[in-house]
Amino acid sequence: MKTFRNIMLCVLILVSTFIILACTVYNYKIGPVSDSEEEIEVVIESGASTSQIAQLLEDKGLIRDKDFFLIYAKLFEVNNIKASTYILKPNMGVKKIVEVLQEGNSYNPDQITIQFIEGLNIRQVAEMIADKTTNSYDSIIAKTEDKEYLKTLIDKYWFLDESILEDGIYYGLEGYLFPSTYYFNNEEVGIDDIFTKMLDQMDKVLTPYKDELTSSGKTVHEILTMASMIEKEGAANTKENPDVRKNVASVFYNRISRNMSLGSDVTTRYALKIDNPKEKLNSTQYQYKSPYNTRLTDGSMNGKLPIGPICGVSKDSIEAAIHPTNTDYIYFVANIATKETFFFNNSQDFEKKKQELSSVNQGL
Repeated sequence: MKTFRNIMLCVLILVSTFIILACTVYNYKIGPVSDSEEEIEVVIESGASTSQIAQLLEDKGLIRDKDFFLIYAKLFEVNNIKASTYILKPNMGVKKIVEVLQEGNSYNPDQITIQFIEGLNIRQVAEMIADKTTNSYDSIIAKTEDKEYLKTLIDKYWFLDESILEDGIYYGLEGYLFPSTYYFNNEEVGIDDIFTKMLDQMDKVLTPYKDELTSSGKTVHEILTMASMIEKEGAANTKENPDVRKNVASVFYNRISRNMSLGSDVTTRYALKIDNPKEKLNSTQYQYKSPYNTRLTDGSMNGKLPIGPICGVSKDSIEAAIHPTNTDYIYFVANIATKETFFFNNSQDFEKKKQELSSVNQGL
């Protein structure tokens, strides 16, 4: 009898373990693929089977496993998915995706898509908008320079302040238009509507940091200015080494605390409105008088950030600007070929590595 009870207890433990494991696997398989908010277009054709839809979602990277999608569909009797074009995200999970597909939407054949990537400046953003819409390049640029328009935005968004109106700022919204993929009804979309969508997205990105920013002693303008330099200087190879951006931030903050100039070439290029990163700069250009140019050696930019952001920034660069690593680095140099970034706390080692990479980087 005792042996029988032991056997039953073992069986019960095994069955319980199996059920717990099965539930864990099931929940994992139908959960979000990642926390990414990337917007992915999915076209569900009329007459598509649940199996075909599951395969499409798996191919798009929106679900982990088509078989578990089918299990979910069977368990919850999902049989009324509507044919249409949808915008879905990897962070939704099977339950949310199914809800969207069951609700359906109205497909708009005139819809346009504009994908703004990190690191583009306002001029480049304006070119993309002009290419995709009926707005002219000049009218887009003029909008970012219109101080009356900018004042209305300052009243609307908590993260905008008088800094964007300062004399010397090229474009008031530089660095504030969050780079992402956006969808608009048609090419007739107005500049205001485009900027509103991008500013609304920046609001969503910055709001979780609001209390922290308030208590940090740094303004949003300063954080986005720092983030823009990080974006241009430290974005390379960060998937393999996510600390690069935070190390770059550390270098810049360390130089500010030591009253050194930031010495960043990307700020000189921005000051001169040179968008080609491969165009070599000469000694005269490095001394171009501008509140953006941190390469000035006359002491006027010592311990200072540029007057404002120099490009659109990613969430990773914002995070790095808010939470830099704690180092004693004051120099860095990148290998353009391998996209590696090297950090130093003294000029001797920095100059040695810079010389070593001179042929690879070709003076850039």
